[in-house]
Amino acid sequence: MTINCAGTLLKFDKPKIMGIVNLTPDSFYDGGFLNSELKILQYVESLIQDGVHIIDVGGCSTRPGSKIITEEEELKRVINPIRMIIKNFPKIIISIDTFRSKVVKESIESGVVIVNDISGGELDKNMYSTVSKFQVPYILNHMKGIPEYMQKNICYHKNIIIEINKYFSKKIFLLKKYGINDIILDPGFGFGKTTKQNFQLLKYINLFGFQDHLISIGISRKSMIKDLLKISNNNLLNATSIIHTIALIKTSINLIRVHDVKEASECIKITEYYKNILKYSL
Repeated sequence: MTINCAGTLLKFDKPKIMGIVNLTPDSFYDGGFLNSELKILQYVESLIQDGVHIIDVGGCSTRPGSKIITEEEELKRVINPIRMIIKNFPKIIISIDTFRSKVVKESIESGVVIVNDISGGELDKNMYSTVSKFQVPYILNHMKGIPEYMQKNICYHKNIIIEINKYFSKKIFLLKKYGINDIILDPGFGFGKTTKQNFQLLKYINLFGFQDHLISIGISRKSMIKDLLKISNNNLLNATSIIHTIALIKTSINLIRVHDVKEASECIKITEYYKNILKYSL
């Protein structure tokens, strides 16, 4: 399968890596780190050297309990860095991590070619029409509630897998009515789910989505691992790699959104070799 990124076809013959570039002071792991133009460029260059395929730029933290900043502040954080990244690395594919249509519009006009919306269009009624206007790929994320309160009073019906797939089915129908066809599905690890529910998603991840849509996951250093192991975010790299390996072996995950590109690349290389070797008889 492929997606059209402003004329560049990105082929998913094997899993691709989306590298996180957080331009926020309060993200759960790396908030405040990229606080200068030089640090941003050095960091993006390191991700490229490590084998990243997509750079995911975000200016509004959506970690559990986070309070939403203004649209103006989000734009201030992301637009100039996006232009700077493209100027210095013109071949890199950039996505914008936002739930606001105005941020999408200005980001695309600055060179972004993918939209990563954690709200699935729930927080901005103009999101689908804006994505449709620019005809860029859209990452459809499942989220229960809003970031500030999504980890409180979590409630699903009997089967969380069925509920999320029903959500995907409804949203895909709406997106296609808007003429949006390059759709990537993300079950939303950590977005309104308990630790147990997150691991249920992992166990049954091969049951998500539909054959003609790509599947993305974002589990890098998240609280589902932290809460289970009772260790700090800084010490979650090994556990993150284990969970990436589980997910990659279980099914055809197409895109993984990560903080640590080099280690994710190693997970993909090992699991792809492992799955391919099983095709040959002993």
